[in-house]
Amino acid sequence: MAEFRFARQSNLTRRKQREYRSHNRGARHSAEGNVMAVARRTQVIDRPVAEVFDVVADGANWAKWNPTVRESRRLGDGEIGNGSRFEWDLRGVGKVVQEFQEFKENAQVRIVPHIKTVGGGHRFRFTAQGAATRVDHELEMIPKGAFKLFAPMIGMFGRKNLRDTANALQRHLEP
Repeated sequence: MAEFRFARQSNLTRRKQREYRSHNRGARHSAEGNVMAVARRTQVIDRPVAEVFDVVADGANWAKWNPTVRESRRLGDGEIGNGSRFEWDLRGVGKVVQEFQEFKENAQVRIVPHIKTVGGGHRFRFTAQGAATRVDHELEMIPKGAFKLFAPMIGMFGRKNLRDTANALQRHLEP
């Protein structure tokens, strides 16, 4: 199941939120006025949580299973966790440093790109469903600078990237 929408990050009143929506045809804005696209997807993988989490948390090996990542490598040493950084050569984007945040082993990780054109991140939540794992994906994309003009295209690109990543994860773990 996949969902795509523009989301609002703000403390604005409901009336102001309705005004933003009506003036922007469903586009949602942050409190700073930035358009933010959010894509969500849920999948169930027939593998234990620890196995699914380990594949996602191994950022240095994403290129081995994810077609959206041409090359991947770890930056730095130590245990994988909050602050761990990786460099990925992303299809259609180029080399981008990715950082792990919200890292909770076997439960959640958020992968945050460090790039000038787009902010946000990809949050993975892992839940056991018997012997299988439910993965809830949430991809936030906040265009910056001149890229704000391309918000709808960035949203489409993000939705496709999310679908491709989820499908590749499933194929990798359920050959």
